[in-house]
This record gives sequence, structure tokens and C-alpha cells, in this order.
Amino acid sequence: MSRLDQFAPAWQFREVHRRFVEAPPERVYRAIKTVTAREIPFFRALTWLRRLGRRGPVSILNPAPDRPLLEVATESGFLLLADEPGREVVVGTVVIAPPGAARAVTAEQYRKLAGSGWAKGTMNFLIEQRGAGCVVTTETRVQATDARTQRRFRLYWTLIYPGSTLIRRMWLRAIQRRAEVRP
Repeated sequence: MSRLDQFAPAWQFREVHRRFVEAPPERVYRAIKTVTAREIPFFRALTWLRRLGRRGPVSILNPAPDRPLLEVATESGFLLLADEPGREVVVGTVVIAPPGAARAVTAEQYRKLAGSGWAKGTMNFLIEQRGAGCVVTTETRVQATDARTQRRFRLYWTLIYPGSTLIRRMWLRAIQRRAEVRP
């Protein structure tokens, strides 16, 4: 069972991508943790479009090109929910919060988010050994806690989904390139 299921057992929006990598789980895991925005084609261009060209602090939408992307994410609004070396990394973020509610929550609070007005996005990288290599899966699940929030998020998802899909596929390729380099 994936740790993703513990933090996002239900969802209305989902995206899944897989890639075979000819490397052992430990190298794949290290690649997941160290891939930078510079290694992911179109990442910076697509996130620039998403933020409408506005400048801002370093974040997942404005990453430093040579810093590990997961590190940037967890320093700018994403929670590290699970981290099992050689197996899986799970991160999550509050995408929509009710007016006046704090977006900063602990992992346990995140898991239990309920009530109207919330949408949370949870993403993982799962490593499954297959012979001498691994299948790496990245899955994103978004759960909105009520119909109104779901409608709000659906519009956003419709707009970002094509770019998100491209980024995820390129991210997996970057992981593959990094992991398949012999030490």
C-alpha cells in the first residue's frame, strides 16, 4: 500500500504517470530528492506562465534553477507527509482554504482536514523494483471537501492540467536521467 493512500484516500481530481528506470531503488530515490527545475524541460516556462510572469520569492512556482525541487516545495508551502528512503516520498499542500483559515497545518492536521471550503493536493513518487530496475510512479490527488470548492477547483484544474501533465512526464525523465548515470 502506498503512503499516499493514508493522506489522500478520496479525491475528485487525479493524475498518474509512470516511467521505468534502469537503476536500483536507492539511486532512484536519491534522484527524486535531488532533481532541480533546470533538469525539467519547460518547468520554469510553464510555472512562469502560471504565475503570469510576476516575480516573487523562491517557491515551487518560482524555483531557484539549481536547488532540489522537492526541497524548494517543502520550504514554500508543501508539507513532507511521508519519506521512506528507497520507496516513496509524499508531499501535500492546502490548495484552497476557507476565508480566515490558516493554510499552514501539520501533517496530522492535513490528513484530517474536513469541513467546507478546503481543497488539498497530495502528490507522491513511488518506487517499485522490477528486476534490475524500478518503475517510478508519480500520482497527484486533489480532494475538495464540498461541492462549491470542487467547482472552484475544477476550473483551475482544467486550465493547469495540460501543463501539469507535461511537467510530471518531464520530471520523471529528469529522475531517470539522473538515476541512470553510473556513480
